[in-house]
Amino acid sequence: MNEGDPMEVRLMRVDSRLLHGQVATNWAKVLKVDRILVVSDQVAHDNIRKTLIKQASPPGIKVHVIPLMKMLRIYFDPRFNDFKALILVENPRDAQTLVENGVQVKLVNVGALSFNSSRQMVTDSISVDQKDVEAFTWLHDQGVKLDIRKVSGDPSKDLWKVLTEKGLVKREPNNIHA
Repeated sequence: MNEGDPMEVRLMRVDSRLLHGQVATNWAKVLKVDRILVVSDQVAHDNIRKTLIKQASPPGIKVHVIPLMKMLRIYFDPRFNDFKALILVENPRDAQTLVENGVQVKLVNVGALSFNSSRQMVTDSISVDQKDVEAFTWLHDQGVKLDIRKVSGDPSKDLWKVLTEKGLVKREPNNIHA
């Protein structure tokens, strides 16, 4: 990579569980990453969760738990250009913030989003609220493919299509990527 290229993000994944066995063993190996960047303001300030996440890291792969704004700083810092990274975020709004601020991804993988009474189930492992739908809509409008897969070998499902079929998308997208 040359001096002007930011770090290589091999995958951005939205998963409310963040780093767990499936991510650690499957995605990291398939993607041949050398860093897993868990990007979460909440977890970065929670030493117990941070320790548990680091313990889940696969052998030979460094795991860093960092706040959102620090991720944006290191993404553009030439000292980190050689990273081959898997970025994990807890929710689609954090993915949107990263992309809005220049993190380059063509695809966002969605693993699981936990259910609660304010959220609507859209698949067996993904539930959304209105803010999630707005973030996914924004990402879709930027040309980012929204991929549903738990592990890399699963068949890819299009989250945008699922959201549209469930009637959660209230308008036509602003671009030609529909």
